[in-house]
Amino acid sequence: MKRFSILTLLFLAASFGLEAQTTAPQAIGDDKVDDTVTVQKAVDAGGAVRFGRGAYRLTKTIVVDLDKTGFVSLNGDGVARFVMEGAGPAFKFIGTHGGTADPKSLKPEIFQRQRTPMVDGIEIVGAHPEADGIEATATMQLTITRVAVHEARHGIHLTVRNRNVIISDCHLYHNTGIGVFYDNVDLHQSNIIGSHISYNAGGGVVTRGGGVRNLHIGTCDIESNMTPEAPPTANVLIDCTDGSTAEVSITGCTIQHNPSPGAANVRFIGKGKPRGDDDTTQWGHLSISDNVLSDVEVNIDLQYVRGAVITGNTFGGGYEHDLLVTHCSNIAVGSNTFDRNPPYYRGKAEAAKGGLVFHDCRDITLTGLHIDGIRSHPAAVQIENGDTFNLSGCTILDSDGAGLMLKNVTNSLVTGCLIADRRPDRAPAPSIRIEGGKDNTLANNKLAHGAD
Repeated sequence: MKRFSILTLLFLAASFGLEAQTTAPQAIGDDKVDDTVTVQKAVDAGGAVRFGRGAYRLTKTIVVDLDKTGFVSLNGDGVARFVMEGAGPAFKFIGTHGGTADPKSLKPEIFQRQRTPMVDGIEIVGAHPEADGIEATATMQLTITRVAVHEARHGIHLTVRNRNVIISDCHLYHNTGIGVFYDNVDLHQSNIIGSHISYNAGGGVVTRGGGVRNLHIGTCDIESNMTPEAPPTANVLIDCTDGSTAEVSITGCTIQHNPSPGAANVRFIGKGKPRGDDDTTQWGHLSISDNVLSDVEVNIDLQYVRGAVITGNTFGGGYEHDLLVTHCSNIAVGSNTFDRNPPYYRGKAEAAKGGLVFHDCRDITLTGLHIDGIRSHPAAVQIENGDTFNLSGCTILDSDGAGLMLKNVTNSLVTGCLIADRRPDRAPAPSIRIEGGKDNTLANNKLAHGAD
């Protein structure tokens, strides 16, 4: 069978009016030759670029200039490896989209030449301290599927502005930076689905600054995204300090294993840039549902968040806290289990404390919580300097301290709760402890050890 070079294929495609499909030449991919120039030429030709089995050495970034190339897809069928030996991303997609997802804001060239750039079935290995996997800016409908990035810095790096990003079925593993990094990016509508994001030292999914909306993380395994040598981060870190992120859903994931100091499974810092004279901007609009969260210093850490729902999750192995909520409002926590299941509490995990803490919060509803086996805290549920809490239908069992502590809490309601310490041969703490506060109502609770 006759083999054709890239240039011959392009000539034939142009001659017969066909869309070009380029295949990396037979000579590259031997893990010896520098393939940068050849791969860049293949990408510049546009169309569907398919890479055969092999290890392709790159010494500088392959730039995919969508306005010049037209539609582009990069395909490796799971057998193409790219070894990035230079600084920066192995592949950088650059578009010209400056609008929103509203069809009226799209310039004609976006759907005529640039929409839906795709990367599928390739592996990227970092061989430089500042090597990244894939970076994208000003793209529309970027779709990344079945991609593996490891030993690099950042796995997928989203910068400046993008719209409608899908990341699916990817493995972002053992990188020195962040798995998926929303880096001061203006990005609405992005989905991270069915991916393994683990052992990335700078965090699993991280947003910093920018303006991110409609971020959906679903059915992923996200774990161990921190090291003791790196600054504290989280498996999922939303940091609005220099920008804003809101409208976030984290659903159906296993999020776990972050034993480093200061680590969290989910950390949302909602205090963003002041708007006008308002210095109390709090971002949120957050849903955390149906996840398994375990084995970390703090399972969920909310700071300055307004508007969050936490429901249907199982919590375990919070070395300091299962849920830590400070300076927040309009939070609904319901129908979660916070359990001390014996097989998981052996060795180091035996010292895990767990527990729920609310500091300086208002307008909070806690409903249908099942809490069992909180250790070494003044109470299983601690509410301090709170206003307008509604706690109902909760079961709190076998806590070292009180089941519930209200300290300087006002205008709050505790009803229909069952609180007991059933462990033999120990002097139990009061079921409820109240210090200070006013205008609170406790009614129809079953308290095995009374109130103090």
